[in-house]
Amino acid sequence: MGYDQDLSFVYFGPTKIIFGSGSSTSEVESEMSALKCSRAIVVTDQGIIKAGLLDKITKSLGEKCVGVFSDVPQDSGMDVVDRAAAFAKEKGADIVISIGGGSVIDTAKCMCILLTEGGSLADFEGIQLLTRPQTPHIVIPTTAGTGSEVTWAAVIYDKSKGQKILIVESYNAPRVAILDPTLTAKLPPLLTASTGMDAFCHAVEAISSMQREPIADALGMHAIRLLNKYLPQCVKNGSDLTARGQVQLAATMAGWSFGNAMIGIVHAMAHSIGAVAHVPHGIANGILLPHCMEFNLPDAANYYAEIAQAMGVCEKGSTTKQAAEAAVKGVFDLTKKIGHPQKLSEFGVTEENIIKAADMSMSDGSIVNNPRYVADSGEVLEIYKKAL
Repeated sequence: MGYDQDLSFVYFGPTKIIFGSGSSTSEVESEMSALKCSRAIVVTDQGIIKAGLLDKITKSLGEKCVGVFSDVPQDSGMDVVDRAAAFAKEKGADIVISIGGGSVIDTAKCMCILLTEGGSLADFEGIQLLTRPQTPHIVIPTTAGTGSEVTWAAVIYDKSKGQKILIVESYNAPRVAILDPTLTAKLPPLLTASTGMDAFCHAVEAISSMQREPIADALGMHAIRLLNKYLPQCVKNGSDLTARGQVQLAATMAGWSFGNAMIGIVHAMAHSIGAVAHVPHGIANGILLPHCMEFNLPDAANYYAEIAQAMGVCEKGSTTKQAAEAAVKGVFDLTKKIGHPQKLSEFGVTEENIIKAADMSMSDGSIVNNPRYVADSGEVLEIYKKAL
């Protein structure tokens, strides 16, 4: 990929990564001690408890685990964060350990702010408002897709606005992320597919973002290679820990990629349809991604041509336009191969929903960095209609 001669950028990736089967129990206590912390609140959800993933980790912490907050829904809200932070304060917590997917991790990130700064989360809506490091946070992801374990952004539902809002704070990046492939082995095929496409979307949008830069590009491209190869294997055979581990690493790489280069119209639309119709985030991204790539083709062909090469779908002698179109088809084909849903209507989305979501998408911060300028909500609505 070419870059302008006057390119300048900042790459930020402060999170320590620990990878390996069994690392969630063998490493968490020592990492907590290294951070000079002794009272942990574990944040998780009921699904993790029912899956039997929690007990071994809390036992490995022993008396250092002073409480578990498990009341985190699929789309966590400001009220949840406020309650969780109050619980953690009551227990005298000096560190937060999140065990779960994106909603759990984002809840924990926001808790860390309130444990340090006080107040309510509503006081911190915005970008880069903090002036000091926040309460330490160790992340143990149980899905492979959000990349939230290495980003400093959190997406939280604001019930009063009926909209998902972004909390973006570099001072609040997790200190440690422990990637244990055994924790993803029991993910069902649909959740494996949808979280994997979430990661794929992160990589594609970062590579084509208006803020793209070379380190983020490198991470995003390798994430695409790994996901294209190993995600179908994970869907087919969830107990394949080698494939599971590679997809976990891809999700983390994609997280660093979009955390630095930002995202675009796919996420703006996924956030909005999630807020309006409660479509799970990964599924919304997976359905919308190829349609949004088609929309972006006039201004993103160079980037998509590179993605086609990473996916191995670029025929020798292809023009840039042909290669870019092959990338779009390749993404469509990948979603079908892994059994990913193809239409928003499969999740009860109506025409009324997409009209409201199209308007909402225009005020989502993600749309600013889209490679093609989005003139109005009418253009967004046309994409929704194709995906409906």
